[in-house]
Amino acid sequence: MNQTKELMLGITQLGLDVAPEIQHKLLNYLELLQKWNRVYNLTAIRQPEQMISGHLLDSLAVLPHLWPGRWLDVGCGAGLPGIILALMRPEWTFVLLDSNSKKTSFVQQVKIELGLRNISITCTRVEAWQVSETFDGIISRAFAETAKFVTLTRHLLDQKGRWVAMKGIPQQELERLPNDVSVEQVIPLQVPGLTAARCLIILKPT
Repeated sequence: MNQTKELMLGITQLGLDVAPEIQHKLLNYLELLQKWNRVYNLTAIRQPEQMISGHLLDSLAVLPHLWPGRWLDVGCGAGLPGIILALMRPEWTFVLLDSNSKKTSFVQQVKIELGLRNISITCTRVEAWQVSETFDGIISRAFAETAKFVTLTRHLLDQKGRWVAMKGIPQQELERLPNDVSVEQVIPLQVPGLTAARCLIILKPT
């Protein structure tokens, strides 16, 4: 199956409505990722046929569980899920943060080529980063263990904000959370084309 059909099928299975021009931009993103990956080693998934499910659909699957506002994608790597979410929700704002300058250079290039006006990119270590405006949501896909994720980013989260961690099977990690952080929801995700277990953990400060 070609990538266009595979993406369309996956979007249908997720029950999402994605305009054709956005689907086109999602595939453009994958083209850029494949091109840069040859030089910069941005992602462990190298086969184009695995990138649809492992990157695009995995990121799209979380969308129905998120809320409008100002978002931080911490340890954004090659821009996942931040780039995908920003394409889908142009009215929300996203900051993509990573301490690896090769990765943030790639994300900057994607921002330019896809014309994304609702994202900004920061290359720094998150624990040293200070902001004047906190975030309604902080999301991470492959950044750190859950306890470390909430501890390092706590100063950036709004009082009414929530953390969102994209994980496999997280049970042991959740047992190590700080006492002043509670689990609001654990949402199992069915990602088309992925056999690995995926879930979304929504956490709140208490």
